[in-house]
Amino acid sequence: MDARDVLVALRRGWWLPAAGLVVGGVVALVLSLLQTPQYTSRTQFFVSTTGSGSTSDVFQGSQFSQQRVASYSQLLTGEEMAGRVVDRLGLEMSNSELARKITASTVADTVLIDVAVSDSSAERAQAIAETLGDEFVELVRLLETPASGASPVKVTVTDRPELPATASSPKTLENVALGLIVGLLIGCALAIARTRLDRSVRDAEEASELAAAPIVGVILRDEALQTQHTIDRDSQSRTAEAYRQLRTNLQFLNVDEPPKVIMISSAVPSEGKTTVAVNLALTLAETGRQVTLVEGDLRRPRVTRYLGMVGGAGLTNILAGSAELEDVLQPHGDGNLSVIAAGPTPPNPSELLASSHMFKLIDDLRGKNDFVLIDAPPLLPVADASGLAVMVDGVVLSIRYGSTRKEQLQQSRATLDRVGARTLGVILNIVPTKAEITSAYGYGYSYGYDADRTTKRD
Repeated sequence: MDARDVLVALRRGWWLPAAGLVVGGVVALVLSLLQTPQYTSRTQFFVSTTGSGSTSDVFQGSQFSQQRVASYSQLLTGEEMAGRVVDRLGLEMSNSELARKITASTVADTVLIDVAVSDSSAERAQAIAETLGDEFVELVRLLETPASGASPVKVTVTDRPELPATASSPKTLENVALGLIVGLLIGCALAIARTRLDRSVRDAEEASELAAAPIVGVILRDEALQTQHTIDRDSQSRTAEAYRQLRTNLQFLNVDEPPKVIMISSAVPSEGKTTVAVNLALTLAETGRQVTLVEGDLRRPRVTRYLGMVGGAGLTNILAGSAELEDVLQPHGDGNLSVIAAGPTPPNPSELLASSHMFKLIDDLRGKNDFVLIDAPPLLPVADASGLAVMVDGVVLSIRYGSTRKEQLQQSRATLDRVGARTLGVILNIVPTKAEITSAYGYGYSYGYDADRTTKRD
């Protein structure tokens, strides 16, 4: 996953880093507010030796003091020292509880010991630190004084504890800043993981590779198509322009032998194939070409409904021999487009579509039209389209952005390859207008509105 893929993932799942930022900051703030404020009072001890002031004695005394400092740090945080403070101040806590409030650290290569006492009360923290200084000096004197003679070690309080003015913890601002950073990083990681785990088709180049066919069109999601299903022929919208581009691409797929009979299908239902078939037929007819649109999805016919036409007799009547082509052919608009409805639902759609009668019908339509478009059933749920695919000049697959899964597209390709059908190209359909598409044409285009992917059309 390169830098571009990361940026695309972050743009696609921008709300995850944003949510992580907010949640991280809020959680850190709440946890900080729930914590009991702690106040820290600090003191410092200086450890020295007593004796003559000769140079050798001073050097030996310094080494002796440094050796003692580490042991004294342990004494300061031990329960013996804590017990002395508890008894003297009459604190309502155990020795171990007080010991946990005391930290001691040595300053490297010195004879200094820094001590910090934390407590929920600033006054009590100072009182404990004060008492600790007095008791520690006395304890060292008792421990270091031999049976006869004076103590060779002297402990001096060099920094008296002060009353803390502000709480040392929690550090709300620092905690919130850390929470924001952690939340943002987690959100970014989730956005990237979401993209890596997403098996839907979102990239035009990848779709082209999976289908082993070029991208012939990118159709944006258009709210108007959810209700009226057809584009306005005079419209200058991006959707209308996308269909005109699709028309141009199909006409130049093979200049010497351009495909005339084209089957439009998809991997699974609700991929927008019928909407593509209807609008592509209308767009081709705009140029004055003679086009026939066949409602080949006998199980779920929608072409006539989308075009506001009669759906009674149709394709099944022709294939069953109960009607002739001229009897069921319906003109639409200015006459350049004709429609063959599906007709009554048969009990055996697969057999009818793969029959010799269908082959003869396609051959007749090829001779009378510039283009014949067949709205076929999806490839994976039923076998209807497989038998039909070998009779046409090529198949165009409608792939729904963010919905069609990569393995479904691969299976569709395998199905067409198995029957020897030709895949003319792939249409990346119902693309949210904010999606960033890197097309197989070699350029990228970014749109400005993130539409809801849950709306279905077929």
